[in-house]
Parts: sequence; structure tokens; C-alpha cells
Amino acid sequence: MSRNLKRFHWMRTVWRVLRNLILMSGAIFLLGGSIVPPGGLTSQVRVFTRPIEFDFGTWTLKAVGAKLSGWGLSLAHFLSPESQSKLVLDYLEQVQKVQVLNTELVLLYADPAIGDPDSASQSLREELRQAQERLESLAPLAEAILQTQLMDIIHQSGLAVLGQVIPPSLYQVSDVPQSLVISPRTEIVQSLEISLLPVLNAEGMDQLETEIFQKLDQSALVVPIGGIGTYPTMIMQTADLVWLTEVIAHEWVHNFLTLHPLGINYDTTPELRTINETTASLAGKELGRMILEKYYPEHVPPEPESPQTDPALPNPEPDPDTFDFRAEMRITREEVDRLLAEGKVEAAEAYLETRREFFWGNGYPIRKLNQAYFAFHGAYNDTPGGGASGEDPVGPAVRAFRAQFDTLAGFLTAISRVDSFSELLALVDE
Repeated sequence: MSRNLKRFHWMRTVWRVLRNLILMSGAIFLLGGSIVPPGGLTSQVRVFTRPIEFDFGTWTLKAVGAKLSGWGLSLAHFLSPESQSKLVLDYLEQVQKVQVLNTELVLLYADPAIGDPDSASQSLREELRQAQERLESLAPLAEAILQTQLMDIIHQSGLAVLGQVIPPSLYQVSDVPQSLVISPRTEIVQSLEISLLPVLNAEGMDQLETEIFQKLDQSALVVPIGGIGTYPTMIMQTADLVWLTEVIAHEWVHNFLTLHPLGINYDTTPELRTINETTASLAGKELGRMILEKYYPEHVPPEPESPQTDPALPNPEPDPDTFDFRAEMRITREEVDRLLAEGKVEAAEAYLETRREFFWGNGYPIRKLNQAYFAFHGAYNDTPGGGASGEDPVGPAVRAFRAQFDTLAGFLTAISRVDSFSELLALVDE
């Protein structure tokens, strides 16, 4: 064996050991982080949630095991780049097929005209079983390919360290837990978030929210989420390639920030949480689009329209016949903030219910609109216009800071060192 070949095998062995240590460290971190200390609001809320809380420790160990098994196979490395992209598209097509068959099966059992749904659905159930088996065989390969493609884009963007992406991109498609978000009734701020089992139905959500409202005098909302920045990251199953690439990139950015002051201080203040989420949203969209441009060019969506910034040109008048969800949500948030600042809690909640009915009548079936709704959705402030963020200045400051950099790597490197909103404002004003 030549000296260069020996060196290659030695370096590959060292990297595999390091990679496994990173995985196990992440598992240990998550296991430790899943233990919630007693006392205060957390222990009061967990009286209601303890039986239905999501077990991150068990999930992480299973996900790590699946990833280690996938590395042992490494079948994706034997495919050309074109074949790898085709396999991912085949996987997404299979996801769509399974979803359609599941819907057909539910409708068949719900059809009152069918007296014996078990017999009538026999061939459909067999087709679904075969489709699910094929999906399960494709999933590990598709995940490995998308992980590699994302790391290639990260490396290409200048975010690698000594030629390595740290942390490596790892994600696992899963039934993602739902989040219980708690906010005081007197102000909009996320005071607590607890991950719940993904099987909680609408009736169970409403019952839990009502109990917390009545017994703890807190605003509560159970919200679905598309991904969680665990390690490996947890991603909801989807057939949408654009959404999938953006979300796996978004969650990797959270993993990246966790190794720096910004991510370490995620829960320190509401402002830092918004900086984290807005940064991950901005960077996730950019990285996701880069994946599409390089590996799936036929699936690249049109560029979003930029707002008019030239004062010499007139701004287009909004169409009065088109319902503007973001604009109406911003109006709602600003009015609620005003009422709460004046101490009119009940008036704010009554106003929110009338606005919920207003949104519902315009095609946006919001299940519950309360302080916790804005505490959760208001942190994702990457799009101009405010929306659920209202007049919150944090998101605009992050966007302004991004505009100061020619590259995504420069922006992420700089903002990852930020550990307060005042520091970000100082950097924007430089």
C-alpha cells in the first residue's frame, strides 16, 4: 500500500471516529437537556403535559443509530450526481404516492355507501403497504444525498472550517412533535415552550390550552412545526422539494449557531430568540435555493419580488380586492400591543377573537389567535412587513445586518458572535 493511500485511510478513520464522537456528544447533550428542573411556571405546566411530552432522548438514540447504519451502507456514493438527484426526486414522488393512498383509504372507510370497508379496501391496503415499503427503502438514501448536497453548498459558500462542515449536516424524517407555547396574558412574550407528542388532536389541543388558561392564567397555544434543530435535526415528511431543502438548511443553521454565542444564548432574551430564528430563516432560504440551483435547476422557484426602494418611483397601489394576510396580521398585532400596554387584557382577547373570525372569513382558518400565537410566530421576522411581529425592531435589524455583507458566510460568521440585541444594533449602525 502506498504512503499516500495509507495516509488517506488513516485520515478517513480519524474522521469517522470524530464524527461518531460528535453524534454521541449531541445525544448526551439532548438527553441532559430533556430534564426540566422543578419549580415555577415549568413545573405548573408540566402537571398537564407530562404524560404527553415528547421523548427526545429515545428519539435521538434511534436517529443516531439509523445514521450510523446508513454510513455503513454508503450506497449513495456509488451513484453519479445526476442519479443522486433523480433518486431524491423519486423519493419525493413516492412520498406523494403514499400520502394519496392514505387519503384514499381514509375516505373509503368514511364512505357510508360502503358496507364492508375491510373487504373493499383490501387491494388498496396492499398497494399502500408496497408503496410504504418502497418509501422506507428510499428514505435513508435520499436523506444521505440531501445531507451531502447541503454540505457541498455550505462548503461552496465559505462556511467550512479546515475543509470540513462543522457540524456535519444530519437530518432524519420523522413525525415532528407539536410545540406548546406559553405567554403571559398581560404581554406578548414566549415564557415557555414544551414539545408534545405529534398525535395530539384538535380536541386535545383545545382542552390543554383551556386548562392552562383557566388554572394558570396563562395564554397557551399548541402549534405544529416543520423541523427541530436537534442533532440529527428532525424534519417533517413532505413531498415539496423547495420546502424540504429550505428547512434542512434552516435547522443546520440552528446547529451551527449553537456552537457560537448567538445560539448558546437562544433562550436568554426574547430578542435573542428572534435574532436566532430570523437568521436561520434568512440563511435557510439562501442555502436551500443554492441547493436547488446546483442540483435541481428545473425546480428553482421564481425570485421573490423585492419591495420598491427607489423614492423617485411611485409605489404600486395595493389591490383593494386582494386580502393581504401579512398586513392584516400586523394591524392585529399592533392593536393588541396597544391594548395590553394600557392594561386592557380582556379587551385585547375579545378583539383577537373578532379578528380570528375576520381571518377565517377571508380563507385563513386560524384555530386560535391569542398572545401565545404572536409570541411564537412573531419570532420569525425575516420578511418585510411585520406580520405577526408587528413593530418589533429585531427582525428588521437582522435583515439590515445581512444587507451589509456580500456573502452569506460573512453574515453568519459575524452574527453568530452577537450575544445581545444592543450589540446587533451597534453593528448595524457602524
